[in-house]
Amino acid sequence: MSPEMVSAQQIASELNETPPSSAISLQMSVDNYLDVIRGVVDLFANKKQMDTIYVAATISSDAIKRVLQALDIDDSRVYFVDCISHIMMGATATQQDEQTTLVESPTMLENIMLKVEYLIRRSQSKDKLVVIDSINSLAIHNNNWILSEFLHVLVSGLRSRDAYTVILTVEEHSTPELNNMVSLVCDHGIHAGKKEG
Repeated sequence: MSPEMVSAQQIASELNETPPSSAISLQMSVDNYLDVIRGVVDLFANKKQMDTIYVAATISSDAIKRVLQALDIDDSRVYFVDCISHIMMGATATQQDEQTTLVESPTMLENIMLKVEYLIRRSQSKDKLVVIDSINSLAIHNNNWILSEFLHVLVSGLRSRDAYTVILTVEEHSTPELNNMVSLVCDHGIHAGKKEG
């Protein structure tokens, strides 16, 4: 049998079983990225009417917005901290709207943290979700020690504000060190990648 993917509905129902302030490691395959986005942003966060703060480190916030529109997902409560557009587009990367904040580089982890903190404080919704997409991309630009410290500080801060944290890991590009680093800060893991059947 061919590898079977976890559906968007299954991802959302697993997330629904976790209490606020949980940190969740979500291991996915490149092939089911769209299911992961639908499950996390639409079927989980939007259904619960929570604000989503999306840290875009792999593909630009513009590209993710186009994905959300193509999937018919309401993005009115999705706020982006985009730390990849500047590297990809250079000086032409400009802030598109009030829902997007640009950070010059994925190496500026402190800036990412400050922007996330600011958006959390500004949010009016009872529950909040922070998505890191993806830890693999941040690992390309930062050494493991610094990245590990960033995750600990960020997740602790989000826990104290009762926010959910979902850390996306692309299994095709992951390493045992990276998986270990993520599992140290997470309470729960969802494997949404390929399941050999």
